[in-house]
Amino acid sequence: MNTPKHTVLVAEDEKGLREAVTIYLETQGYEVIPCANGKIAYEEFLKRPDEIHLGIFDIMMPVMDGLNLIKEIRKTEHDFPIIILSAKSAEVDKINGLTIGADDYLSKPFSSMELLARVKVQIRRYQNYLDMKNRKDQPDDSLITNRDLALNPVTKEVTVFGNPVHLTPKEFQILELLMRHPERVYSAAEIYELVWKEDAISTETITVHIRKLREKIEEDPKKPQYIQVVWGLGYKMRKDPRA
Repeated sequence: MNTPKHTVLVAEDEKGLREAVTIYLETQGYEVIPCANGKIAYEEFLKRPDEIHLGIFDIMMPVMDGLNLIKEIRKTEHDFPIIILSAKSAEVDKINGLTIGADDYLSKPFSSMELLARVKVQIRRYQNYLDMKNRKDQPDDSLITNRDLALNPVTKEVTVFGNPVHLTPKEFQILELLMRHPERVYSAAEIYELVWKEDAISTETITVHIRKLREKIEEDPKKPQYIQVVWGLGYKMRKDPRA
């Protein structure tokens, strides 16, 4: 039993089939919530929506059928995969189910091997999706932030108030240098030598680059809150520009 513990919500009004599906899944290590109709299944879903990894729903059920069950679940924006079971083999049923949010379709009768194969595929895809989503939601340790300004040295992206800002490579390097060392004052010559990797002959280009940077990241370039001049010494990035 190497299958990780995942929870499957089953809605099937035919008792024998419901019990059989439950046994198939439990022998493979899945936790199963068996329900006799769509209404019961929806109530079980509401009790622990974030714990469901897969739904297996019959189309034709009393009280609430499978299609309406899918509609109600998708209204909540939960995106776990759903496999439809139906005695009907009409193409329209499959299309309707897939259109409203189902991910796969099995016509009755089906073999236990076929069901388990479909289940494993859907859960594997969903787990991969969850893993990617969790990684995306985790804070990026490489991200450098200063109030509403953010710089990612890995993706080479800069945002202000969440809005992307396009910088030239040299502008990006200058900004990264200043953001990595807030409150440290760099002379124009130091900035040139650290970014261009050569001795500074003229520092006029730094003045131009700083001006362009301010135009892109400052709310009011004439009253800069991020990159500030330290008269007679150089430039610095204020650690907290609105403090």
